[in-house]
Amino acid sequence: MFEHKSVMLHEAVAALNVKEDGIYCDATLGGGGHSAQILAQLTTGHLYCFDQDDHAIAAAHERLEKINDHFTIIHANFKNLKAELNARGVDHIDGILFDLGVSSPQFDDAERGFSYNHDARLDMRMNQAQALSAYEVVNTYSYNDLIRILYKYADEKFAKQIARGIEKQRAVKPIETTFELVDVIKRAIPAKYRRSGGHPAKRTFQAIRVEVNDELNVFEQALNDAIDMTNVHGRVAVITFQSLEDKICKYKFNEVTKMPDLPKNIAVIPEGLEPAFKKITRKPILASQDELAENHRSHSAKLRVIERVKQ
Repeated sequence: MFEHKSVMLHEAVAALNVKEDGIYCDATLGGGGHSAQILAQLTTGHLYCFDQDDHAIAAAHERLEKINDHFTIIHANFKNLKAELNARGVDHIDGILFDLGVSSPQFDDAERGFSYNHDARLDMRMNQAQALSAYEVVNTYSYNDLIRILYKYADEKFAKQIARGIEKQRAVKPIETTFELVDVIKRAIPAKYRRSGGHPAKRTFQAIRVEVNDELNVFEQALNDAIDMTNVHGRVAVITFQSLEDKICKYKFNEVTKMPDLPKNIAVIPEGLEPAFKKITRKPILASQDELAENHRSHSAKLRVIERVKQ
């Protein structure tokens, strides 16, 4: 059973300002929570949903078809957003939502190898048809490449010690399971640091997952395409769960909403020089206290929204 509690469900969908005849996209279908809320507001409009996970797609389809048939599920990575939509005759959209990160069922399914709390073969692939998995990263990446991803994707201050530990262990035998990797990480981190700041393997597992799924590059490409395709009065809403994703989103949103550099004595921006987008959220929206109490995965979530105001 694929059950996933959507983070900031009502806030995110409300931020899209859904029109009943609009064309919308849920770039991260998951269990279909956000999609269901969007779809329920459409009469003549249409919703396009992206996901790579077969289990998520099957569960979400069953959920959505009970609402209406104004949706299309696309089995693809959202890095192919523009190409997949163009192939279906869609050049512009009225709103798009990105809910980044791994869904609860993927974390909780021990066989998927995402979690340091379940013992399973190292995997972490969102698309299980792809070749690269966590096993290959852990057992074939060089010492320097391991350090690079641990620093870059997780800001792990013990990156060198962990990379050295991985290198020593795999020289004896391949590191095959999540718990084997957790043991290596625990041995590499000094005892006094293992007892503070949450699970000692959290950052390493995050870094490997981001590497396996190329999450940051994929998101940046998809966000640029989404912005290009958004109609006037259309909105782009993004929920991030880690600082690197949020930095990409924040930088891009700042870029497209930035006022031009003008002489100080000009009070009004000349026609044609206004930015193409405006921020709907000056600061990111955070989960409510009620949601924080109910869903611990909402603690790091940030919602940012922009609206196109001109072509």
